[in-house]
Amino acid sequence: MSNPIHSAVAMADHFDKIQKLPDPLDGVPNFRCVPGYQVYCCGQPTVAGFEAAVNKVKGGKVVWVNMRQEPVVYVNGNPLCARPANKIGEYAELGNVTAESVAKDEMEFVKMLKVQAESNGGKIKYQDVFKAEHEIEAKEIVSLEAVINNLKSKFPGFVHVRVPVCNSGSPKTVDFDTLCGALQGTSFDTPVIVNCQVGLSRSTTGCVIACLFREFQVGSSFGGLVEAIPGLDLNLLKMDRYQMDMEKDVLFRGEFKVVVNLLEILPDGAASKNQCDKLIDLNGPAKCGGTGIKQLRENIAESKMSYEIMDDAAQAFLKSKIMDNITKYFYLICFSAYVREAGVLLKDQKNLSEEEIRLPKSFDAYMTEHADFDALCQKGKGDLKWERDLPEAVHQKLIGYATTDFKANLGKIIHDILGVSNKIFADMSDVGDHKKRAKYRFASKTLMDVLPGKVATTVEEKINQGVIQMDFYEILGEAQKVENV
Repeated sequence: MSNPIHSAVAMADHFDKIQKLPDPLDGVPNFRCVPGYQVYCCGQPTVAGFEAAVNKVKGGKVVWVNMRQEPVVYVNGNPLCARPANKIGEYAELGNVTAESVAKDEMEFVKMLKVQAESNGGKIKYQDVFKAEHEIEAKEIVSLEAVINNLKSKFPGFVHVRVPVCNSGSPKTVDFDTLCGALQGTSFDTPVIVNCQVGLSRSTTGCVIACLFREFQVGSSFGGLVEAIPGLDLNLLKMDRYQMDMEKDVLFRGEFKVVVNLLEILPDGAASKNQCDKLIDLNGPAKCGGTGIKQLRENIAESKMSYEIMDDAAQAFLKSKIMDNITKYFYLICFSAYVREAGVLLKDQKNLSEEEIRLPKSFDAYMTEHADFDALCQKGKGDLKWERDLPEAVHQKLIGYATTDFKANLGKIIHDILGVSNKIFADMSDVGDHKKRAKYRFASKTLMDVLPGKVATTVEEKINQGVIQMDFYEILGEAQKVENV
């Protein structure tokens, strides 16, 4: 069986405008610190960028977590990744990738690029994220492992851990455990740096997990000490005092039906969601109180809004990604509950230092014990209102117009469809064209739904043949042609 790495294409990790945040750190895309934590997030650094990041956090010991599925090699100090030819410029969703398989593929990819350079006058070819082809003289081709080993020689406390995850999907339970294992035995102020390609979804997810673990450490290690101090209010150390902005839409608050159902069976459910939401906000953009780019919870709601304006093929793809992201949010809440439970189990162990704190059991074991959580998630992750309802009274009225005399009633049909579309999407913001496009798509689908039999059949055939689009006025024009025959 051939190895997929042998058909991979080299793609440059960095691209024009990769930097989304102010105050850039040279060679480290989108480097930032989570407010209140020694947890940092970034994209894939250059060789020089690795050293710049470690120096920036002033760490004797640094835990670096790489969450990429793609093999990464360094050519002339800059990162290139191995991508399937059909995944250039897209998020790499590469399936069941392990740390071991990525490391093995990286070594093979180094060999491939060196062979290419030897047969091409010292030059290699690669593509950028926009699929443009480039050629460069390869003065040096080294693996990520070689770059890491060089860092370890300069910074003896440097630790590098791979936790390869998909962009939109949740990390596996064992991935949560791998990340926790890397942090156990370190203190709260030991810097943790998490990277993916750009510093968006994957690394942000890793940072939320790291922050939840750090809160578990602090809550557990200080418990005995605080209880020994007479008169001190223990509520001062509670980490779940977060208050959700109830003015936000329910989806932006993360109140998906599957999550609401989880909170009903999850011990300490509301507090677990609060703690998780607090850290998601701190890892989000400035408007949420954070320093980052991606707000993991609100991103789901924003994607749902985009869903309403897309064509059927794009909707099918986005629906899958929305359900993946809901699963990720669901599992982060479960993880929050898991570390809170672990803190309770350790409450009788007095005066433990952060380095001595150990999780009583793995998250994988916790989720196995609570198999009903995953069953609930798999069953309910798609339980969203994907389409807005046409009021039944309006629907029957339109059907009546269409079946009695479609041609004579066409003006009324158009008027009523456009009018009800305005009312149904009145809650959407007028900023941008989301609302306009959502109304137009809804009107188009409603018109198709009420066309009389012969007209509907003919119009549907023309859409399937690609003669016309699912477009309100194209449908209307074709329907009028049929009626006039």
